[in-house]
Amino acid sequence: MSRETERKILRLLHGHKTRTQLCQIHAHFLRHGLDQLNHILAHFISVCGSQNKMAYANRVFLQAQNPSILPFNAMIKGYSLSGPYENSVSFFMSMRERGICPDEYTFAPLLKACSNICTLKLGQCVHKDAIVLGFECFSSIRIGVVELYAKCGMLEDAGKLFDEMCERDVIVWNLMIRGYCKRGDVDMGLYLFRKMSERSVVSWNLMISCLAQSGRFSEALELFHEMRDRGVKPDEATIVTVLPICARLEAVSVGQEIKSYAESSGLYRDFVSVGNALVDFYSKCGMLETARSVFDEMPQKSVVSWNSMISAMAFNGKGEVGLDLFEEMINKGMKPNEATFVAVLSCCSHAGLVERGSDLFASMTANHQIKPKLEHYGCMVDLLGRCGCVREAYELIKSMIEAPNASLWGSLLSACRTHGEMELAQVSVQELINLEPSNSGNYVLLSNMYAEEKKWDKVEEVRAMMRDRNIKKESGQSAVG
Repeated sequence: MSRETERKILRLLHGHKTRTQLCQIHAHFLRHGLDQLNHILAHFISVCGSQNKMAYANRVFLQAQNPSILPFNAMIKGYSLSGPYENSVSFFMSMRERGICPDEYTFAPLLKACSNICTLKLGQCVHKDAIVLGFECFSSIRIGVVELYAKCGMLEDAGKLFDEMCERDVIVWNLMIRGYCKRGDVDMGLYLFRKMSERSVVSWNLMISCLAQSGRFSEALELFHEMRDRGVKPDEATIVTVLPICARLEAVSVGQEIKSYAESSGLYRDFVSVGNALVDFYSKCGMLETARSVFDEMPQKSVVSWNSMISAMAFNGKGEVGLDLFEEMINKGMKPNEATFVAVLSCCSHAGLVERGSDLFASMTANHQIKPKLEHYGCMVDLLGRCGCVREAYELIKSMIEAPNASLWGSLLSACRTHGEMELAQVSVQELINLEPSNSGNYVLLSNMYAEEKKWDKVEEVRAMMRDRNIKKESGQSAVG
């Protein structure tokens, strides 16, 4: 077969857009007898990996009669990108069993796979293999080892390798920053960030996100301003990271500037996540009409978009409007997920619509094959409790297959006290004590309930229980005695 045919197939392969096209190209090189050419096979697998279609790649690989290192490396890299990451290791083992010696392109993705599943010992063995074969000097392999140690919490070892590197690119700096911030040492992460001679937009996004996650919102916003002042253009990830910070600090003017930038730069048009973040930002700032306007104008909407808008309605006390949105979502053929039902059940709770909420809760399993989780039960207990259906809420908790948590019992307790269901309130507190045996507040609350009913023998039982368990009453809590 001519080289021109091979080049044509490779051009088609790297220019494909859909799975159907990929299948057609596969059929094309089968028809021309190119399916056993290892470099063609490796290219095909690489494209599958970039498109998260490794199951398809695996089926094609299994048809190869004598695969060389090229398709093996492509399979190892593909699984290191999209998972299951263990499969990268399996293909490496299979390659060695066939007597194929790895090269410099084998180890970097293999180390990444080990990092993603935090298998330190296996990663160290891979590193030793790279040293034995003389590949340790390759930058990609050194970066892979630093990532392995950083992700597995071995920051001292990662730091040692980092310090020994003659040339440290942005990627390895980011790995070290992420490692320290993940461990909770944000100051060290910030120190490394300041030492970088060159920063990518990923570096700025990473540091802003780490500051925000540690509760240092003002510093995070200041860093965003510094990023803009230095001429670094925010990307989609920057906007999605910074808008929640603006909402938290009520920095409406900054959020408005970000919206203008997102529109002028095309990010609002190209990334649905930007529109979702804007909807969330405006709703949390109490600007519900603006949030709805952004939602209505979004060029494309995902299920997250609908969930954000429905949640915004619940958050701002517009439960019935949120329910109308849910119906519109279903009518447009959008498939709801677990988060959708948390949002819509919250709408029912805020609107006091018990029957509607009960129907929606039942429809999760019956119509949408979604198994209710603790969050959904929590919404229903809150809905029933708010409307005085305390006994129904208790029966719902008792019907759960999954063990109810402290939040559910706490919600029921609040409803019981509001509606004077003291017997069930005591049951709720007893359950809370079982779940949180070290929380003195539950004991004090139960003691006070018994005291209100002048059940002094029960009060003494609770106090004896506290003594036996060495539970000390926190200052500021009331107690009888």
